Amino acid sequence: MRKPLFCLFVVLTTSINLIAQNNESNSVLRNSNDSLSYFIGLDLGLNLSENNLGTVNLQLMMKGIQDQFDKTPAADIIAARQYIQNMLQAMAEANALVEKQAGLKFLEENKKKPGIQTTTSGLQYKVITQGTGIKPTATDMVEVHYHGTLVDGTVFDSSVERGEKISFALNQVIEGWTEGLQLMPVGSKYIFYVPENLAYGSQAMGVIKPYSTLIFEVELFNVTKN
Repeated sequence: MRKPLFCLFVVLTTSINLIAQNNESNSVLRNSNDSLSYFIGLDLGLNLSENNLGTVNLQLMMKGIQDQFDKTPAADIIAARQYIQNMLQAMAEANALVEKQAGLKFLEENKKKPGIQTTTSGLQYKVITQGTGIKPTATDMVEVHYHGTLVDGTVFDSSVERGEKISFALNQVIEGWTEGLQLMPVGSKYIFYVPENLAYGSQAMGVIKPYSTLIFEVELFNVTKN
């Protein structure tokens, strides 16, 4: 997530002192204005990188900044902002399509593996441990441990890593969980492979990109009937 510009000022004084200890850096950043200018550039560069805009033409970008300061812009700022918005939207849609196709390919290959079962909704699951307790219904409270990853193995959330079980109403989570946990008797551990339409769909959630297929290892400890 992009850090607000004011965060740069919080570390400015400390950073200047550190820079002064390095002769090479000190030859570039000679005063507080130099440091401020450089740190603004760092912040802007981070923002561009996080928005997948690392291929921008830096010379033209700097010309745009200078033209704005000189009040000689080659385009109306409202038109420029609309163009940026349109381009970012187009890039987001292209990236979403790539993510969606990657998820579909993963699920198509995954369903052929031993032990994988697929429900009519498209949810895939694998039984690791089959418990003998009761199964929850959609309105029950459940207590679980879970470990969530993307298809590339990136961990996006894990109660296991936090060392804290979590309780919630089963009708207040993503559809893949609501459906999947109703298959599990207490004492079970399953792996769910959740298609994007049963997860967050077009929403981005932290490192979870729009249209991401998600993988959850879930252990069910308790069910409280409502």
